[in-house]
Amino acid sequence: MRTNGTRDEPGDGRYLPIGEHGMIGDLRTVALVGTNGTIDWYCCPRFDAPSVFGSLLDAGRGGSFDLCADIPATTKQFYFPDTNVLITRFFAGDGVGEIQDFMPIAENPHEVDRHRLIRRVACVRGSIPFRARIAPRFDYARQPHTAHQNGSRITFSSPSIDLALFASVPLDTDGQDAWSHFQLREGEHAVFALDRLAPGVEPRGCPIEEAEAEFVATVRFWRKWLSHSRYRGRWREVVHRSALTLKLLTYAPTGGIVAAPTTSLPERLGGERNWDYRYVWVRDAAFCVYALLRLGFTDEAEAFMGFLSEHVSIDCCPGDPTPPLQIMYGIDGRSDLPEQELTHLEGYRKSAPVRIGNAAADQLQLDIYGALIDSIYLYNKWGRPISSDRWDEVCTLVNWVCDNWDQPDEGIWETRGGRKDFVYSRLMCWVAIERAMRMAAQRGLPADIPRWRRARDAIYRVIMRQGWSDGLQAFVQHFADEVLDASLLMMPLAKFVSPTDPKWLSTLDALGDGLVSDSLVYRYDPEVSPDGLQGPEGTFSICSFWYVEALSRAGRLDEARLAFEKMLTYANHLGLYAEEIGHTGEQLGNFPQAITHLALISAAFNLDQALG
Repeated sequence: MRTNGTRDEPGDGRYLPIGEHGMIGDLRTVALVGTNGTIDWYCCPRFDAPSVFGSLLDAGRGGSFDLCADIPATTKQFYFPDTNVLITRFFAGDGVGEIQDFMPIAENPHEVDRHRLIRRVACVRGSIPFRARIAPRFDYARQPHTAHQNGSRITFSSPSIDLALFASVPLDTDGQDAWSHFQLREGEHAVFALDRLAPGVEPRGCPIEEAEAEFVATVRFWRKWLSHSRYRGRWREVVHRSALTLKLLTYAPTGGIVAAPTTSLPERLGGERNWDYRYVWVRDAAFCVYALLRLGFTDEAEAFMGFLSEHVSIDCCPGDPTPPLQIMYGIDGRSDLPEQELTHLEGYRKSAPVRIGNAAADQLQLDIYGALIDSIYLYNKWGRPISSDRWDEVCTLVNWVCDNWDQPDEGIWETRGGRKDFVYSRLMCWVAIERAMRMAAQRGLPADIPRWRRARDAIYRVIMRQGWSDGLQAFVQHFADEVLDASLLMMPLAKFVSPTDPKWLSTLDALGDGLVSDSLVYRYDPEVSPDGLQGPEGTFSICSFWYVEALSRAGRLDEARLAFEKMLTYANHLGLYAEEIGHTGEQLGNFPQAITHLALISAAFNLDQALG
């Protein structure tokens, strides 16, 4: 519970904690809404567009849509059951009010580009005064804008985009921002609707009756979508919230799923580990397809595979060491993602730099080939048989992996300290070849099996020989070192080793002793394995769910269940996870993170099966 307008996290009081946010969206973009009723992150018209409200990254310059009770109040926030409609409630001495935030899912093709954001305000008990301030700052606060009023509509105009604000209560403007003060009594409502104006998208009001109809339609959409879930296990609520979150992170026009809808939220306050995650990572492919198909969302899995097929260009020649894949792509499939720093923004709680774009797109990360081919294998097994053209692409990739699996690379964690012989990268090259061999055998597809088998077996032997430390009695981060790495929790999950193999059980114990803290798992120790960046970081939530699954597969079910239940207590008040968990349990890094919720689904599904 929060007192309206205050923050109880130490540090800069202008910023809500990262975890004190919920998310709404329309399958093209999202907005983050704080527990104080403020929208402090919104990019329009799509995930990777410049921000309109960006006070999450600069409380003074970034812009926001503030809406709250105009008297001291405490707040609570929850999702309308089985939907992505967010409710923020205000509890004051004179009554109770709430904001119902949502973005309608446009079924009319002429309305898709409107990107309507509706804020429906209600007084449910007593009488509550409210205040609103709408202060957009376009293009990450780099473009000027004007505000023009025409009755109940205010149009915000900038060189790149125009937005129209409609309200059922009186509005005022100073030519740049808009504001309103109004009182509601029990049973009364007010509506604010923010629309994007574009060619073919004309200004349109949003009276209270229309907002009610849009609310009902949006609730219906999300509940109908979620009804296709086949999950009936012990953790239905958290699994379904993860599924709803993943759907919100889907860019409907292409089927791509962004890694997170934010940029530059720090992995450590005051540190430099601030990255732009508003892109589609190939690494997420297998986790995405596995989770979606297991839950019964075949259309979403098919759409994601469609993105990979249509937008991920596979082009290489025999003997060419140039990687045929990037590690990430834009949500429209573009490959050019230049990284730049926005030096005029101070960053979340002064955690500069703020970055847009991602230079890691140019890194060599060999593990992505295993992730991609594993996703194709899973889709071929549980979805639809892959096409002959897709199989030709698989063969091209596998042949490239056979030629290049022994190159040093930057690894799964996108380190910036130079290339190394990462064990996880070798593991996933093994996965790439092994899954392709399975598909060839199952369907009688043409393949150079003798060549593939030689490469697969060579990778296995080198991992067993050079990736094992007699001193640690564990598999290690990269060859010829003594460093533990949580990515190796994937070894039994990828079926490289038996989950009860003595070497693996010894590794699991070493990871538990060296990298686990109260079920939370660190990726590695940057002090003993320098990664080119300064400072420590929090625990990685995806690794924590991998740890649960590894314990479960090893038969250590009591430990697995306790670790899973503990991990659930680190979610925010809505069941959402950022990339990392800090030392005192705070959410750190970009938020919410798709792959964490994918790993949650996988861990819950497999733990359910093991518990029977």
